[in-house]
Amino acid sequence: MEELITTGRNSKYKKYMRNKKFMHALATAYNYLRLSERASDLRSISFLHYEQLSGTNGKSSIRVVNGMVERIIFREFEGGIRITILDLDNTHYGNKK
Repeated sequence: MEELITTGRNSKYKKYMRNKKFMHALATAYNYLRLSERASDLRSISFLHYEQLSGTNGKSSIRVVNGMVERIIFREFEGGIRITILDLDNTHYGNKK
C-alpha cells in the first residue's frame, strides 16, 4: 500500500488508482497515521473514525473517505502505533462489494 501512496501505482489496488479523491484522502489518512505517536491521537481526528477491531489481536482501523467503506488496517501496541500490517479493507461492517 505504501507503493500506492508514494507512486500512485500498485497492482493489488488497481481499482483505486484512477479515483483522485480517494488517492488524496488515502495519502492524508496515511500521513496522520504515520505522524501519530499514540492511537489516542487518532481518536481526536473525527473524520478518520478510528476504532479498535474486536477479536483481531491488536488491529485497529481508520477510515479513508467519508461515505466509502475502505479503511486502513494497522497494528496498535501498548507503546503506540507500529505500522506493520497495512492493508485496505473494503469489507467493513459486512459490506461485500
